[in-house]
Amino acid sequence: MDLLIWIGTAAALIGVAMLVWCVVRAMRLRRAGLPDAELRAGLQKVVLVNMAALGVSAIGLGLVVAGILLG
Repeated sequence: MDLLIWIGTAAALIGVAMLVWCVVRAMRLRRAGLPDAELRAGLQKVVLVNMAALGVSAIGLGLVVAGILLG
């Protein structure tokens, strides 16, 4: 079960890193002074990555909890 905990921890950390990337990318897009249509298109891509990051983090945390409960 230790392996399950470590895999879950890695997945959760990857998800958190992706969330940080989303914040940085969104801030850069807003500061770039892009026209409204380009800004919306860029932010829509960031939202997709953000949702994937939340999913990866949730799965990772679920694996950690499962590893603790089974161990």
